[in-house]
Amino acid sequence: MEWKPGASQMVNVAGAALEIRVWGPPPDASPTLVLLHEGLGSVSLWRDIPETLALMTGCGVLAYSRAGYGQSDPVILPRQIDYMTREALDVLPHVLAVAGLQKIILIGHSDGASIAAIYAGTIVDTRLQGICLIAPHFFVETGGRDEILAAKNAFETYDLRIRMARHHKNPENAFFGWADAWLNPDFMAWNIEAVISGIKVPVLAIQGVSDQYGTMAQIDRLERGVKGPFTRLDLADCKHAPQFEQRVRTLAAISNFVMQPTR
Repeated sequence: MEWKPGASQMVNVAGAALEIRVWGPPPDASPTLVLLHEGLGSVSLWRDIPETLALMTGCGVLAYSRAGYGQSDPVILPRQIDYMTREALDVLPHVLAVAGLQKIILIGHSDGASIAAIYAGTIVDTRLQGICLIAPHFFVETGGRDEILAAKNAFETYDLRIRMARHHKNPENAFFGWADAWLNPDFMAWNIEAVISGIKVPVLAIQGVSDQYGTMAQIDRLERGVKGPFTRLDLADCKHAPQFEQRVRTLAAISNFVMQPTR
């Protein structure tokens, strides 16, 4: 793919056309921050975060919409229970390769944070300089499933459906691919804690204290298990989206993490 800052492009990755957009300098000029979106996210739902991070850090930034999201090809439903592991191991490596990335920092939110953790804890990649995990999931909590049930009601009564249609060409594929996996009774046993001990690169973990999808126990478990340097930011008066609800503190923490001399 070509490095064309600010322009969305469709790139064939692992058999699907994925929406990819880049900002800032190319991979041969600086490290690249790779943004991995949440369970209902997309390139456009990062809003101005990618451009802002490129300006704050001087790094290149790449964001892509996973299959089923944004303008990317749809995904076959239902998603498998291990869909985050499949994304981390079967798709993300191809995205990094097709973009020609040389030094990488993964920045994931929610599902995207779990994908980043699986990648870092499973794949030996000498290009990987660190990971930033915003509201990651490592195991299922009852409160999070309750919120997903509420979201399903909002989608089926059309309010959420209409809002999602602004960012996804197939909002039904995006929503049910996420919600039906999490609400599957088998998903209660989903657990990726085993990958934590394999994470040896520096980690920044950011969590809203009032996160409706997961408690502080998620990053407590992460902190106990990682092998490399670990920094955490616990944000009061913040729920599931620190990058928007506590924007200044979150972006400052990410920028400081990215620009540490050890990078």
